[in-house]
Amino acid sequence: MLFSRPRRMACLGLLVLAASMAAGAQAAAHYPNKAITLVIAYPPGGSTDAVGRMVGTELAQRLKQPVVIENLGGAGGAIGAQKVARAAADGYTLLLSANNEMAIAPLINKAIKYRVFEDFTPISLVATQPMVLVASQASGVKNTQEFLSLLRQNPGKYSYGSSGVGTALHIAGEMVQQAGDVAMTHVPYKGVAPLTNDLLGGSLDFGVFVLSSGLPHIRAGKVVALGTTEAKRSSVTPDIPALAETSAFARVDINSWFALMGPAKLPPQVQKALRAAIDDMLQSPSFRAKLEASGNVVAAPGQDMGAFLKAQVAKYQQIVDTAKIEDR
Repeated sequence: MLFSRPRRMACLGLLVLAASMAAGAQAAAHYPNKAITLVIAYPPGGSTDAVGRMVGTELAQRLKQPVVIENLGGAGGAIGAQKVARAAADGYTLLLSANNEMAIAPLINKAIKYRVFEDFTPISLVATQPMVLVASQASGVKNTQEFLSLLRQNPGKYSYGSSGVGTALHIAGEMVQQAGDVAMTHVPYKGVAPLTNDLLGGSLDFGVFVLSSGLPHIRAGKVVALGTTEAKRSSVTPDIPALAETSAFARVDINSWFALMGPAKLPPQVQKALRAAIDDMLQSPSFRAKLEASGNVVAAPGQDMGAFLKAQVAKYQQIVDTAKIEDR
């Protein structure tokens, strides 16, 4: 039977599409068969980089392929996230993400081009880490009651620092203010290093650290830990009270988290391979010990990362709206 030219072209197009889909399915079935790039959307040396490098090493062992770390910092993590959002959906470009770029930045920065729930495949939560509210030694504040008393007697007079507008540290500081019904001036720094310098030098009253960043200075007595930001004390630092133990801060429950994400529409076989590797990793005593030593709490295997992400975005949205945070 002879077909017209348009019909022959249509049939040819369907054959090409079918062949392409079959090739993609075959490639996914043999995943991985080459090196994987793990994008870390921050410069080397920070908490996300530390977790990402540990994850990369463990993934390489389990997937039997090299995992190449690519630090791609800038725009609070958005540049690295954007690269992964645009990558081929084959599992060879992944993102070790943090809450900054995945759940906060899209709420406050209109320049962000990616859509979290449309442009990424959530794979697995890896770890969480509380933040910690600290006082400079110069402030004279030693506990949450003194902190509240000072701020309520001097509304707006004192300041707190974070690593930048719209970071998890900034959001935590706003949650503390909203819960305690107190007012401080937010001082955004370009990273943790200058924030630390001003706290230790006494030119900044209060600050919010990720626990792993703040702990060395707390242990050395250079700053005073007022409390961690999760609902309960961290198992890593049981000697530091949770802010929520003070009735005024009972609603404070926020942390930093790290998760593995891929581009949208990752093939099911690829997702299955990655989740199996992560679940095995999370149950490894040596991996757990390394993460916990750096202030992290290891995630439970098998969590629904998609549901977790939706809940986190809803929490941040409420804080952002109340504080009217906007990254210009």
